[in-house]
Formats: sequence, structure tokens, C-alpha cells
Amino acid sequence: MSVIMLNGSPHKEGCTYTALTIIAKELKDQGIDSEIIWLGNEPVRGCTGCMGCKETAKCIYNDDAVNAIAERLRSAEGYIFGAAVHYASPNGNMVAAMDRLFYSAGRYMKNKPAAAVVSARRAGTTASLEVLNKYITINNMIMVPSTYWNMVHGSRAEDVLKDEEGVSVMRAIGSNMAWLVKLLRSAKGTELESPVAIPKARTNFIR
Repeated sequence: MSVIMLNGSPHKEGCTYTALTIIAKELKDQGIDSEIIWLGNEPVRGCTGCMGCKETAKCIYNDDAVNAIAERLRSAEGYIFGAAVHYASPNGNMVAAMDRLFYSAGRYMKNKPAAAVVSARRAGTTASLEVLNKYITINNMIMVPSTYWNMVHGSRAEDVLKDEEGVSVMRAIGSNMAWLVKLLRSAKGTELESPVAIPKARTNFIR
């Protein structure tokens, strides 16, 4: 699958899903296939920082959707991470899943394009985007641009379609994602396929 879109909202076909379908349509119109995966509304464990996934690329906990999603993320060419806004932050299940996905499967997503999108009734969107964007920037991923903050507004799915600016932003994300996927495909087998890797230095503030 070219682009995987993760719907982290507890509502399967609510506002977040509607935003993702707008992106999916733009991708399809530009010849890129995509799939929306729903995280579900069952509890998702938080990461315990055990580092058990370091060697296996699989979380030690296998009683929720995270490992199955991680497996499907491996071969994608691009990613959209969508969340609902709860208390000015991405909904809790999405944050828990993202922590574990990036620990266990982050190595398969690096150097690929990604964007985060959020939906809210009114506010908390930019704060939520900051949370999701940090997963992308810490993992050597290419952040897909748009024409405004990646958000839609509404209390119901049909409200999202009335948010004309939000709809145009979702379309821009789809268009830019399609462009980057095609550019990266054209670079395969050349020196431009991936950047020169810079080893990561890890420090702390204890002297």
C-alpha cells in the first residue's frame, strides 16, 4: 500500500475519518493508492519503556491493535496520522499507540513522507499538532507541507465538509504527499534515494 492513514479517533467514521477521506480522494486523483486503518476504540496500552522491541521490532504487548498496525506500516511509502482533539491534546489511545509504533516500527518509517492531521469542535488543534508532529521530526521523516495548519473543525462528520478551508488543507496534504511519493520513487536506485546518515549522539544533563 502506497500511503497508510491511521485514524486514531475513537469514532470509526467521524470527523477525523472524514478528513482522511478527503486526502485519500486527492491521492487517488493523482494516481496514488491509500488505505485508512482505524485504531479502534478498545483500550491501548501505553509504552513502558522496556526496550523489548529494540531487537525484534515488535512490542512485547500483543493484546491490542498496535503490533498488527506496525506490521502494515513497514512497507508503506507515506503516512498520515489522524487524531481527534481531547483536552487540547490528541486522544489518549492515539498517543499511546504512537509511542509504541515509533519505538517498535520507527526504523521502517524513517526517510519517508508523513503528515499529522487533527479534528476538533473548536480549539486545541495546534497544541495537538505539536504533539503528533514531534514523532515525525524525531524520526528523520519528511514532513508533508500544506497551506495552513493541518486541521478540520466540526462536531459531526458532515460539519467537516462545510469547513471549506479545512477541506482545502486536506486536499493540499494529499497533493503534496502524492508529489513526494512520486519524487522518492524516481530517486530509487540513485544516490538521492536516502540522505547521508548522521550518527545520533545521545547525551544528558548529568555531569
